[in-house]
Amino acid sequence: MTSASTVSATMGVMNPLLSKLATLMGDQYRKLKGVRKQASFLMRELGAMRAALEKLELMEVLDPLAKNWRDHVREMSYDMENCIDDFMRQFGGADAKAGLIKKTAQRLKTLRERHRIAEQMEELKALALEANERRMRYKIDDCVDYSSTVVPVDPRISAIYKEAAGLVGIDGPREELVSWLIDAEKKLKVVSVVGFGGLGKTTLAKQVYNKIGGQFERKAFVSVSQRPDMTSLLCGLQLKLGMEESSHIHEVQDIIDRVREHLMHKRYLIVVDDLWDQSAWNIISCAFPEDGNGSRVIVTTRLGDVAFRACLHDRECIYQMNPLQEQDSRSLFYNRVFGSEDGCPPQFKEVSAEILKKCGGLPLAIITIASLLASRQARSRSEWESIRDSLSAKFATKPTLEEMRSILNLSYMHLPLYLRACFLYLGMYPEDRKISKVDLVRQWVAEGLVSNLHGSNLEDAAKSYFHELINRGMIQPEDTICGEVLSCSIHDMMLDLILSKCGEDNFICVAYDYKDMAQRDACNYRVRRLSLKLSAGSATSGTIATSLTQIRSFAWFGESKYTPPLSEFKYLRVLLFEFPDYREMVVDLTAAGQLFQLRYLKVSAASGSIELPTEIHGLVHLETIDIDCRTAQNIPSDIVMLHRLSHLILPRDTGLPNGIGNMKSLRTLRCYCMGKSSLDDIEGLGELTNLRELTLTKSYKFDMLKAGVDALVSSIGKLCDLKFLYLACNLQHYVDLLDSISDPPLRMENLRLGGWPFYKVPKWIGDLHCLHRLSLCVERLRTDGVHVLGQLPSLVYLSLKVLCIPQDSAVIICTGSFPVLECLALRSRDDDATACMGFEAGAMPKLRRLVLGVHDRWSGGSAIPVGMVHLLSLEQIHVDNMSSVHDDRDVEFAFRNAAQGAWTIALKHWRTGAARNWSSATATSPNRFVSGCRCPSR
Repeated sequence: MTSASTVSATMGVMNPLLSKLATLMGDQYRKLKGVRKQASFLMRELGAMRAALEKLELMEVLDPLAKNWRDHVREMSYDMENCIDDFMRQFGGADAKAGLIKKTAQRLKTLRERHRIAEQMEELKALALEANERRMRYKIDDCVDYSSTVVPVDPRISAIYKEAAGLVGIDGPREELVSWLIDAEKKLKVVSVVGFGGLGKTTLAKQVYNKIGGQFERKAFVSVSQRPDMTSLLCGLQLKLGMEESSHIHEVQDIIDRVREHLMHKRYLIVVDDLWDQSAWNIISCAFPEDGNGSRVIVTTRLGDVAFRACLHDRECIYQMNPLQEQDSRSLFYNRVFGSEDGCPPQFKEVSAEILKKCGGLPLAIITIASLLASRQARSRSEWESIRDSLSAKFATKPTLEEMRSILNLSYMHLPLYLRACFLYLGMYPEDRKISKVDLVRQWVAEGLVSNLHGSNLEDAAKSYFHELINRGMIQPEDTICGEVLSCSIHDMMLDLILSKCGEDNFICVAYDYKDMAQRDACNYRVRRLSLKLSAGSATSGTIATSLTQIRSFAWFGESKYTPPLSEFKYLRVLLFEFPDYREMVVDLTAAGQLFQLRYLKVSAASGSIELPTEIHGLVHLETIDIDCRTAQNIPSDIVMLHRLSHLILPRDTGLPNGIGNMKSLRTLRCYCMGKSSLDDIEGLGELTNLRELTLTKSYKFDMLKAGVDALVSSIGKLCDLKFLYLACNLQHYVDLLDSISDPPLRMENLRLGGWPFYKVPKWIGDLHCLHRLSLCVERLRTDGVHVLGQLPSLVYLSLKVLCIPQDSAVIICTGSFPVLECLALRSRDDDATACMGFEAGAMPKLRRLVLGVHDRWSGGSAIPVGMVHLLSLEQIHVDNMSSVHDDRDVEFAFRNAAQGAWTIALKHWRTGAARNWSSATATSPNRFVSGCRCPSR
């Protein structure tokens, strides 16, 4: 049997095939002796080929004969697996009951059935024999360089995301660019930032945006990409400007008119990132009115002529990005590899300097190579010299796109084989896209790209893969909550590398319209994974010009009135639809009930409706159903028969399925319409003992009765392994029932209780010693309640909404309480809760971010919490001005005085959405820009 640790682009299909052959040799097929004999033969033949394939995967350049043989074996393996899938489905498969297998054996007694099965297995046997003979005839094993210096990295199951040491060399460029933008000139000014890919244009633009954004009434950061969909881009711009979405305006000209009207007579800051051509700028710029309010636009681009035209032919407004200075390059490199330059061992000093010189001062090149070196467990000087020799000397003096690609390719070639297929799978997503970690993990597992190492859960192993790709600098972390990375993005040059590798290995086919598909269909190999990235107007045809039967993953991004013929996706594992939020449409999924190999189904159509199949019990492999839409037909009643389903996210207007207590394999459940759920099904939640994440909310149109609340409390008490619980069911009449939970899930890590206030902090919360994040609303906050929360040993994030703090009893945060808390968000409804709070010395020793709310009854500087000087780790205070009577400047002035230059102050007005920043960081606040303490999201 195969080693489970190797999953590459080619091995990604070989491993599942070997696993299924092993299943055919199991007891459930013992009566099919001929099949078991042939399966055993195929395993031996494929096992012999597998060793050679692993060695080929480690070679950067293959002999043409070796490459041809590898590609042939890969395609053969796909076809073999499809054939075995057909056989296993028709004759019961691994999930069949013993009775069904017995009936199958009886059916096979007929001469016709025996003959057909024998023919199929003989065909597979012949394919395997021919491939192995070619291996020996071409001497494939001799093509491999056994002295290769590439050393595979041992798998790391628990890779922990570790943030880079920080930005270096950014201060000077940032301050210079800020000085260009913050001047007395009242007319609209456009500044272009131009430079080679990987120089850090986007990073610089983000830093400037963060620093001065608070000085503008409106601000937005938008990415354009090489193939911009102008409708989606402008709709996204509306949302980032805080505009309400219009469900009936989809034409580019109409959206531009709305944006212009919104920005008129306001001072705004817009960043247009990654602009590739003049035509896109000609459209986008129409949305920016010139009305003499001192508005500013920043454009980043690789192209000098685009930069020149964007800034209205004013060369004084072009900022040319330059490579890092030598010292900054050294700091970035050594901080990533060793933590500091002093940490570099003497034997690596010389080779490090040579590697740095060849990186040419490009941050992307330095980070990529440094991440590669930092991730290697065997740190011999010879390995470093090998990497040095792989870098071209020309790059140091004249960087070219080809040389930059060679550096990125070097990092790819040093990826462990088990990471390669997962990395390439990111090519399914469009450029400039935030990609959810949860989605990636589930898709990787569904495609069979994750190995079950040391008996670990496949999704846990996949998460470690994700973290390792971040550690290696292959992907960039995006959204985080207190150090946990929730999403990632890919640098566009890295995405170019991915798509290039996908083309070489026939791993993913990307098309931008149906004409692209006609060209792809002429290729030598069948399309195995297809990603359609459609812009408005491109989806005009109703025909996809390629065969769909062999596709294993299909992703559809963009808008179209046409849904592909799902019934043709015979071997589909992953199905993903992502439509624009603004588009009202009907998504026809009625044929999805025939996708018998489907493992993962996700549809995002926030303004659309979905037609579901009437029966789906035949989808025995389905692991994830994630439906986000406005309306949906009734969920198929037989959904409760899907015994492998692990993750179920129901449409927003749908209650719990009848008989949900039978879905004992569920690990994730989200229901956003509990008011439509029956009492029996609420009680049935208690049967789902494998649940790790539970989200239950309720439309205000439906009230839960006392019996339903009783059943809910009882069910929650039975979910011993629950780690995430979000309740927002407006149970204000029965909140005392939840307050008296006697057996809370003690492994809870994330608890969000919304929709009603507790009279006080429930005592049972004090038993949750694993709790990391808590969101809670209480009517009255007293010292005893704060004491309960302050003793939680793992609490990192606390969001507390208080309706009242009794005026006769101040709440003091005591010494030693909240030992690991990093972010505290404290808001009150009407009363000024902050006036009655104080901090003793030694309280909240790790608090970095404090969020406070200001209301109409706020009494100025005297209402700021006492003892904030004792919060020694505090870096930022974020103030939400929710008052209709207090001016932003008054609020800002009061907190500036309290800060005394020690903290960064961020102020946001809830009515206008306008943000202001004031910062005067000193030695007590080394990190001025704080991230990672956001409210947990769905």
